[in-house]
Amino acid sequence: MAAPVARGRRCRGAVLLLLLASVLAPLALYGRSPVSLPDSTVARGAFDREDGSNLVWQHMAASEVSLAKDLTIERLGEHKNRVLSAADDWQAVEVAKSHSSERTDTSVRWKEPVSRDADEVVAEGNGSSQSRQDGLIKEVVSTDSKGAEEEDGQGIKVKELQDTNEVEHKDGSGAAAENNISGTHTSGNLTSSLRKEDETTRATPREETSTGEVSINADLSTSLSSAAQSATSPDATIRIIKDQLTRAKTYLGFLASRGNHGSAKELRARMKDIQRALGDATNDGMLPQNVHSRIKAMEQTLGKLKRTHDSCSGAVSRLRTAIYSTEERVQSHKKDANYLAQIAAKSLPKGLHCIPLRLTNEYYSTNSNNKDFPNMEKLEDPKLHHYAIFSDNVLAAAVVVNSTLVHAKKPANHVFHIVTDRLNYAAMKMWFLANPLGKAAIQVQNIEEFTWLNSSYSPVLKQLESSSIIDYYFRSGKARPGENPKYRNPKYLSILNHLRFYLPEIFSKLNKVLFLDDDTVVQQDLSALWSIDLKGKVNGAVETCGETFHRFDKYLNFSNPLIASNFNPHSCGWAYGMNMFDLSEWRKQNITDVYHTWQNLNEDRLLWKLGTLPAGLVTFWNRTFPLDRSWHLLGLGYNPNVNEKDIRQASVIHYNGNLKPWLEIGLSKYRKYWSRHVNYDQVFVRECNINP
Repeated sequence: MAAPVARGRRCRGAVLLLLLASVLAPLALYGRSPVSLPDSTVARGAFDREDGSNLVWQHMAASEVSLAKDLTIERLGEHKNRVLSAADDWQAVEVAKSHSSERTDTSVRWKEPVSRDADEVVAEGNGSSQSRQDGLIKEVVSTDSKGAEEEDGQGIKVKELQDTNEVEHKDGSGAAAENNISGTHTSGNLTSSLRKEDETTRATPREETSTGEVSINADLSTSLSSAAQSATSPDATIRIIKDQLTRAKTYLGFLASRGNHGSAKELRARMKDIQRALGDATNDGMLPQNVHSRIKAMEQTLGKLKRTHDSCSGAVSRLRTAIYSTEERVQSHKKDANYLAQIAAKSLPKGLHCIPLRLTNEYYSTNSNNKDFPNMEKLEDPKLHHYAIFSDNVLAAAVVVNSTLVHAKKPANHVFHIVTDRLNYAAMKMWFLANPLGKAAIQVQNIEEFTWLNSSYSPVLKQLESSSIIDYYFRSGKARPGENPKYRNPKYLSILNHLRFYLPEIFSKLNKVLFLDDDTVVQQDLSALWSIDLKGKVNGAVETCGETFHRFDKYLNFSNPLIASNFNPHSCGWAYGMNMFDLSEWRKQNITDVYHTWQNLNEDRLLWKLGTLPAGLVTFWNRTFPLDRSWHLLGLGYNPNVNEKDIRQASVIHYNGNLKPWLEIGLSKYRKYWSRHVNYDQVFVRECNINP
């Protein structure tokens, strides 16, 4: 420790000698009259002259001579304060350096100067970043103390100081600062420069290397303790994960360029694992329980790469900064695009708004004797093939019915049960009266006719009528930060969306019902579905294990002990949209009560977000029979890369997602499969100007 202190004293002595020389030189040259360059025109003119008279003070007024003296003294005083402060800072840095080998978790924090001659460096063992001192160290090394280093014969390398002092830092705001300080600024400008540079690098986490062998656990502890400094932040762990992913992406570029394919493969595997844990989580409570073990495994891999490629630390830091900044902008744009997509998806095209208005008007203008459907005796025949369609979209429901009958081998055996709301009841009924189905039977019901379905019987109906839910959906403004706007879609307020959990009550005399969403298109005869033995299961559905985001942990909150103790987070999800329900088994296993139990437990939406799929997953847990994937193909409402061959071979295609085929934002390449079942020559379609 004595050597750094002595070196600091010699440095301070050297700069003081330089200061003394700068003070005495004007006195010797100009007869004890320190000269500055005042900004007056007379002074500039005097000093611009090339003859000897330009140094003669009698050519200047006495007041300007006095001003020159005052300005010179003031500027030399400022220079003195800055040099003294820099020398003190250098000494403090040398002392801190001597302790770095003993204190692995020591960091250096800048303390704002109170006055122009008081810049302090305060060492505290609190895990914060030391990078703020690096700019000053670089400047002192390059300017003020260059002579002292040569005198000692041991020039100090900037990189060595960086490697010794810089530690990985990450606080609640993700801020880290690296300051470049000009030696020609005064101490007041020094503070301004620090603040400005700190603002430009805020929200940019940095990875810094440290000299010596540092254990992986120590690195991870530093990251976790730094994040814990913003303990009130609900996304501290998410920030750590995102920072790890940013560092990993930076290293991938180096590994690819150096042909290190083994390390690249390992890193990609770690990235995939931690990305799966992150998913769409917006706070730590949504992360899986084993997330910390995945973070530790990723940190071990990154630590190994850091030791192997420590010479790349500077480039890694720069690339990491650029990647993080770019990803932040991308995420911001994605959120905006997602919000706008939700608005577009909820908007009803003018033509689809026109059709129910015209149909309703026609219905109430028609003679009452013509408002009954034929083949009513088939509605309760359990030997026939019954379909349940719950929809408030007339044209969409018509496509489902038309496409089913077009491909049916025996249309007379098919019975369609459509349930709609009060506003669309007349229009829906009028459409099928104007477009009869031949030998097939159809029934259109108004949901308000189900008097048994009320808030005293249905927990979800009671919840949907609560003031908190109404406020959640209809309050002004956008969704809360980090909240997916799809959860504020008012479709979740419609009891039609939850009617699928009351099939035995609606169809009390039927044994099996095929449930179809109104955004599906049937492409083959579905009669074989009624012959499939569900082996005692209640729900026959196509599983969606092919995609990681269709597993249970992406729909349910496994941080809740009730969910964690009853379900497996890696279990396969399944698809709603085409489901064969065995109503006999449903009644025998009392599935409706199971549904009511879970809905009551989720009153505060702590087990899952709104929607019917999470509720279906818990209700039909261990009660779902997996159907062959060719029966039901999903993705045509959001995925532009669905295989055309798979589409042609699928029995039912599903436009799940926001890009419905009847919307302008729908994927045009898939619209043809839907539009071929719309009769554009039908009078109501033509009058409402609906075109393919």
